Amino acid sequence: MGDRYLCHYALPLVGIYNHRMTLESLLLSADSNVESVLRPTLEKLAIEVEICREARSGSEILLSEKFDAVIVDCDDLRGGLALLEGLRATPSNKSSVSFAILNGKKTTTQQAFGMGANFVLQKPISALNASRCFNAALNFMVRERRRYFRQPLKTLVSIFYANKELKASSTNVSEGGIALILREELPKGATPLLKFMLPDVNVPFEVEAEVAWADSKGHVGFRFLNVSQSAQQALEKWLDAQMASSFPG
Repeated sequence: MGDRYLCHYALPLVGIYNHRMTLESLLLSADSNVESVLRPTLEKLAIEVEICREARSGSEILLSEKFDAVIVDCDDLRGGLALLEGLRATPSNKSSVSFAILNGKKTTTQQAFGMGANFVLQKPISALNASRCFNAALNFMVRERRRYFRQPLKTLVSIFYANKELKASSTNVSEGGIALILREELPKGATPLLKFMLPDVNVPFEVEAEVAWADSKGHVGFRFLNVSQSAQQALEKWLDAQMASSFPG
């Protein structure tokens, strides 16, 4: 069987991300051969790897830590298949890119995809096949990192609603929203227009938003609504640059 059949993937391939950064993965396997192949492959891609050799302790780790990739030896790790199946129910890792390692005797590729795996590796795993598989998955890991990545940002934000304008200071921004410090409480259900500048981006960022959360100290989190394609692209490009400098590879 050729190498192209050894790594199956349920996600469409897109261009590989150009910036180098340190991503984090969890390998759940007690197979020393798997570890000896995957560890150097992941490290070459600037993906840190934590090894866990028991499904029970792996479940505990997944409940408390966030990983960009979760790799599960489904057939040869006791409880591995159940761990893969329950991954999407974990608050921290429900959207992590997941890899199922199969031995060709128990679980089928289709079953692994049905349990939530994005990619499937068949044993025995070669270094070439592992490299191709994780290169194919790299862009999805970065996309997920960017989705929850929050960049500290201190800038002036103008808030427009009901013919009024408020001024606020931001604390951080993400792909989906921004956190501000407000001196005045907004009406419940308000969807104001936010206007601010990103460092080194000359075009003002204007977007409708809604309150996602607030605390008693004036900190308010806004969720972006109806973001234009050009604004979304500018924000993602800026966040990509910040991530690349924050997580050097």
